[in-house]
Amino acid sequence: MTVMTPKFGMGASVLRKEDDAFITGRGRYTDDVSPEGVLHGHVLRSPVAKAKFNIVSIDAAKELPGVHLVLTGADLAHLGDLASGAMQKQPDGSRAPTRDIPILCRDEVAYVGDAIAFIVADSRALAQDAADLIEVDFEDSEPVTTMAAALEDGAPLVWEKHGSNRAFRNKLGDEKKADAAFAKASHVTRIEFTNNRLVCNYMEPRAAIGEWRPEEERFVLTTGSQGVWSMRKILAGQVFKIDEEKLHIITPDVGGGFGPKTFVYREYAMVMEAAKCLGRPVKWTGDRTEHFLTDAQGRDNLVTAEMAMDENGRFLALRVHLLANMGAYAHQYGPFIPFLGATMATGVYDITALDVTIDGVYTNTCPVDAYRGAGRPEAAFLLEKLVDACARDLKLSPAEIRRRNFIRPEQFPYTTQTGRKYDVGEFEGHMDRALDVAEWDDFDARAEESRQRGMLRGIGMATYVEACAFAGSEPAFLTLEGDGSVTMLIGTQSNGQGHATAYAQLVAEKLNLDISKVNVLQGDSDKLPNGGGTGGSRSIPLGGVSAARAGEDLAEKIKKIAADELEASAADIELVDGNARIVGTDRTMDFAAIAKAARQPDDLKGMGEFVQDEATYPNGTHICEVEIDPGTGHVKVLRYTIVDDFGATVNPVLLAGQVHGGVVQGIGQALEENTVYGDDGQLLTASFMDYAMPRADSIPFFHFETRNVPSTTNALGIKGAGEAGTIGATPAALNAVTDALWRAHGIGHIEMPATPLRVWQAIEEARAGA
Repeated sequence: MTVMTPKFGMGASVLRKEDDAFITGRGRYTDDVSPEGVLHGHVLRSPVAKAKFNIVSIDAAKELPGVHLVLTGADLAHLGDLASGAMQKQPDGSRAPTRDIPILCRDEVAYVGDAIAFIVADSRALAQDAADLIEVDFEDSEPVTTMAAALEDGAPLVWEKHGSNRAFRNKLGDEKKADAAFAKASHVTRIEFTNNRLVCNYMEPRAAIGEWRPEEERFVLTTGSQGVWSMRKILAGQVFKIDEEKLHIITPDVGGGFGPKTFVYREYAMVMEAAKCLGRPVKWTGDRTEHFLTDAQGRDNLVTAEMAMDENGRFLALRVHLLANMGAYAHQYGPFIPFLGATMATGVYDITALDVTIDGVYTNTCPVDAYRGAGRPEAAFLLEKLVDACARDLKLSPAEIRRRNFIRPEQFPYTTQTGRKYDVGEFEGHMDRALDVAEWDDFDARAEESRQRGMLRGIGMATYVEACAFAGSEPAFLTLEGDGSVTMLIGTQSNGQGHATAYAQLVAEKLNLDISKVNVLQGDSDKLPNGGGTGGSRSIPLGGVSAARAGEDLAEKIKKIAADELEASAADIELVDGNARIVGTDRTMDFAAIAKAARQPDDLKGMGEFVQDEATYPNGTHICEVEIDPGTGHVKVLRYTIVDDFGATVNPVLLAGQVHGGVVQGIGQALEENTVYGDDGQLLTASFMDYAMPRADSIPFFHFETRNVPSTTNALGIKGAGEAGTIGATPAALNAVTDALWRAHGIGHIEMPATPLRVWQAIEEARAGA
């Protein structure tokens, strides 16, 4: 039988099919949706970080013409709070109590931006005007905004009933085993640092539209998300206490997610309740300031880490004490994120003893939760910063100390000290390739050229491994339509990754169909009974395999129908460009005719489900080269090299886009982005005037290539790539800055972000000390 080569398939560099709509202004985001009779909501938020409060009067707001409803905490007593289910077991086996998020605060607020009232009016501007007329008395008390201050004796308590600002304690590893390794170590390197807090800043701020269908006794919620089913479960079960079938959630196009659009936020319940009260749709659209103040933020750790080494620089044990800022509440996955990161504490290295202590800390700040990488970037940064410090202490090169400590290929499958099961890996291979591409051996000449111009040049690397595509499945469902096209339903959710293209490639390859004929539908809780959503780089490793298998299932059904119609054996049917053909003849039948010939609807449906038993482990090496102007402290990224192992590549164009975006976010954290609260709890970096974002003119062109070792865990060998760029970039960039400062002034530590002021101050202090 002749095997036809599909025009599109796995590994092909297909341009994104969804981009035509986006670049011509035909994207449809939540704020573009305007149901007939829609009203507009606005949230009155706390201007102070910690206070008891009393709403004196809402009368003036309610009486303003065009205002339809004012809701306060007292009006929502029948609604449940948003509770985190992510508390991990403490050393004594208990789970710490959570501090849940009320839909509207009832008598106290815990951070600037906490929700006090919801106003619904004919326009957003009118609702904002009405909010100014609400009289609220605040009885302020002293807030605590940093973890160090929160854990001091006598510190103000974020929640007095909790009795402490420590939210929880987790332990991983074997403390006694680690202590024994440290006791016999020839050398111990210790570092302390802050992993700075970040604001997500997706392009599309959040928005939500609530509707009530009285004839069905059912809510409809339209909002940007990373998956509608988990949202439905929480809103229906926790908040409204109704059957999940009584809530229909729709997600249209989404302008970026990065983790924080996974979560259920208070405004979603507000618009739903308001719509039911008024019998009209209610829309809330957040602005950029609200995003800064209230959308879950990322990172924010205080870390002390130590590495025990033998006389040859071999790692014996790693000890970590990590303080993780929870903000004012235990957010949806917030308590789990530092724990998840700690499971990757030993990274790519053969470290046989580990002791990690995690203390969650409440502060009067915006809650913290998953942000691109969700704990794994924090773990990689910790480890790669520490490894470079070890190299300096032992006078080894960054490459040499890594080479001595990598998990070797013959050690796979390898189980880490936290129970992670790595299937395959060739860490030295991608490091050596990156060193070659980055011309590491010639760096000294480039550094001298910079020195001649009065500049400081540095080079840094990071070798990382991350866990993603966690155990589970994401089934895919196909239908052959009457026009010969194919519709795919799947429970993931694109936020800009290119799912419509990647999934279509995998299906088109199995059906030998033009990719334009495969339409991917996501984001509708009525279309499928369940779905896992998008997060943890799971969509293509899990959903992609299911899509390919669904394509195989539908292909067999198409061949069977065609064989019956063409009076041939199904084994003699091949699929060619949307047609079924008897091999070796010109007798064909197009897919549209096949659809009409089907006797049962199920004959036109294909289903595939791949169940994965373990996470996948993408890995790679990033090398960053920077130049510093010592007169201003400005850091310029000159060169950036990436060699990644993603197992297998579905689409090189989409993959490069994912990696490039992640690297920019990682460099942004290392050099520019920082979330700063004042002692009074006011967010001092609440706009782009004060919060620096990476820009195209501050980022060089990247060299990116793959050196793939197919995963033995995943059926297509895929390891996942959505978060990897962020995980490798931050330590590589910061290590490069530190290298430049170390070479010139013996400065072995600088906090992130390495802003011009911070770099300049470090240089001036070193000069003064010298």
